[in-house]
Amino acid sequence: MTHPTSPHATATLADAQNDAANTGFDPAWQHEVDTMVADGALAGNAAQFAQPRGPDLLARTAPLEAWHAARAAHGVWQYARALNGAPHPIASIQDEAGLGARGVNFASQDYLSLASHPAIFDAAAQALRDAGPHSAGSAVLLGNTKTSLRLEQAIAELVQTPHVTLFPTGWGAAFGAITAFVQAGDHIVIDQFAHASLRQGASAATGNITINRHLDCGHVRELLAGIRARDSANGILVVTEGLFSMDSDAPDIATLQAICHAYRATLLVDVAHDLGALGPGGGGSIAAQGMLGKIDIVMGAFSKTFASNGGFVAVATRAAKRHLQLYAGTHMFSNALSPVQCAVILACIEIVRSDEGDQLRADLMRNVLLMRQLLGDAGHTCMGIPSAIVPVLIGSEPVSRLVGKLLFRQSVFANQVEFPGVPLGASRLRLQLMANHNSQQIKRAASVIDQSIARASAALNPNRKAVRHGT
Repeated sequence: MTHPTSPHATATLADAQNDAANTGFDPAWQHEVDTMVADGALAGNAAQFAQPRGPDLLARTAPLEAWHAARAAHGVWQYARALNGAPHPIASIQDEAGLGARGVNFASQDYLSLASHPAIFDAAAQALRDAGPHSAGSAVLLGNTKTSLRLEQAIAELVQTPHVTLFPTGWGAAFGAITAFVQAGDHIVIDQFAHASLRQGASAATGNITINRHLDCGHVRELLAGIRARDSANGILVVTEGLFSMDSDAPDIATLQAICHAYRATLLVDVAHDLGALGPGGGGSIAAQGMLGKIDIVMGAFSKTFASNGGFVAVATRAAKRHLQLYAGTHMFSNALSPVQCAVILACIEIVRSDEGDQLRADLMRNVLLMRQLLGDAGHTCMGIPSAIVPVLIGSEPVSRLVGKLLFRQSVFANQVEFPGVPLGASRLRLQLMANHNSQQIKRAASVIDQSIARASAALNPNRKAVRHGT
């Protein structure tokens, strides 16, 4: 064996470093990737473990853990990372094994940077002093507070829909709305890329589920016509989103609502990712399309822009709200939002609707456009329309896992997404921009992302020698 300090070893190392600099080929990195491949760290996908079989419900989960262990051992397990501190543009995080890093954060959801706003801290502290940390009951019993009632009114004004029901999570709002309003004989037409909470709510409510092609209003019309031709007695719920979080695209809401009216269907729009961060006055896609106050059911979450867990459902009539209160199990049988959460969300809404909110949305969009321009100019596909979410399409799961590893090493934090978050073969980075990111952070991140995708792709290319030397 050659000693690492011998002249021969030094010359070999120097040659390798020159090769990496001149051709992009890094022998050490290639060896690392080849070892990952040999150990199975880049193989498989979550779909293989989604429906385990066997009589022991717990023991049959073991293959999933073995798959996780192979990935985690090589640093390509992207889940269960933890923040050490607040979700700022510069943040400290650690992975599941405890490996820590500090760097630029594009993985947290705090679109207008309100989680670090002094007014939000003040609102939380005041609510804690005035009402304590806990709602101490379901909203149907004694879980409401004067702050939660004010919050209901503030949301009603923001979305211009008068009757609002609060939920302890956005997931609960989606699931609760669908399971409360839809009965077993009713029908659901749902966009193929709708949130898991919406899809699981649909599955729990009825077996009559039809999936429409993504954003395809003509397909929705065709499906509704077919349903009404054979069933004029039962209800139909059409489910879409104001902004789809994995693709950063939006439906034609006005056309969908008109189609629903034509076929006596009801439209639900999930505004989790656009409300507050987009549209005039922070009204999201609904406001941008001139549809405030015109949607049958508006459902949203507070966790993206409003610095808190929680969700809501807004409807036009008191009767519909009463039905939600009694028959949405995620509302009736869950503790209500705490006074602190309600105060935080309420303070966020006040900022969202102010001149400061307009400036924060402008700052956010400036950052979004810069990131999309830099990545696009480098030849990468930034999906959808400009929003706080910048999805960078990669496709291959093994490549995207390597990209995630390289980004973490270089202190750029982004969510590497694969199945079940997106379809198989459509893996991507989901960058989440904030108003308080600055141009230097974005430029550095774009450069690191570009280099990481190139290195990951070359390392897995069966003709990588040609890739290394540009031939």
